[in-house]
Amino acid sequence: MKILYDSKRVQTCYRTGIFACVVVCLLLSGCDSLRFAPNETQKQNAWLHNRTAVFSADTARTENASQKLQALTQLGEVQSRAFTSYYGLPNQFPHADTAEDVLAESNWQLADKALQTGAARPDGWQVADTAIELGIGIFALLGGVYGTQTVRFLKQARNKSKALQEIITGNELFKQQNASSTDAFKQAQSNQSTETRRLVAQIKTA
Repeated sequence: MKILYDSKRVQTCYRTGIFACVVVCLLLSGCDSLRFAPNETQKQNAWLHNRTAVFSADTARTENASQKLQALTQLGEVQSRAFTSYYGLPNQFPHADTAEDVLAESNWQLADKALQTGAARPDGWQVADTAIELGIGIFALLGGVYGTQTVRFLKQARNKSKALQEIITGNELFKQQNASSTDAFKQAQSNQSTETRRLVAQIKTA
């Protein structure tokens, strides 16, 4: 009986830990800590930034600009190499053989697009679903009693996460379409525990 008790306790702690990790992933996605991997547009923009810095340094030197401006442009060129190294090289390089090429209208549009995509953050629900799917895949490969039971638990957690998302989305849509019923809606939710209200509020802002 003691072995069975300990086994159940380990299994419960194990599942609780997994669920906590999923919730943390969901909540952290609303912060600035998670970002998408650099896409092709951002890689092209980073590479063009380096080309812009190179031509700026060359122009400052050939036009005999002040020592301060030459130093600034030279430093900017060195610093821009770090951006290219971090983002990685693009699959297709924009035409940038001259300063005029770099100043083309298409490159201005590319910079604006890169700025917009760079501000994007992963959706909280996507992060949670990805974490659950990853867990299902890992424990399905491990197999065994705990592996099978954990996969079943994670699938249930995925279904509950989807249901929670649909409920919150539906509630927000209801409040938008029925502004006059907002007070009544809030009153109906007043019996929720503090922990539940805090969790829902954090998920809504994720």
